[in-house]
Amino acid sequence: MSNYLAKVSGDRLDGPGVPVASIRLDTPAWFSWLAEPTTRSFSYPITDRARGYISGYVTVRKEHRSRGGDYWWAYRRGQGRVRKIYLGRTERVTMLQLEAAASALMTTEPPPI
Repeated sequence: MSNYLAKVSGDRLDGPGVPVASIRLDTPAWFSWLAEPTTRSFSYPITDRARGYISGYVTVRKEHRSRGGDYWWAYRRGQGRVRKIYLGRTERVTMLQLEAAASALMTTEPPPI
């Protein structure tokens, strides 16, 4: 995880590029921040609920497509591979959607050898 990314912690986003101390997810300020042209990425924690701690991070990136505009994707690197999950347009990037993507990326990791 890069030290230069804004980071979600609980239900709040803080860090570089966040115009106020923190932004609560799923609020108008959250969607406004996501829609800003300067907002390109942030990190979201993968919480291992069985063990009770954060086991890694997902990098969430906004990618521009020539047809259709901006779309958000969640990425995770593991065991020499990069996996990604489509999140959708800005209005679909909710806490529930991020949690589902993080969970899916955690479970798609092949078991250790």
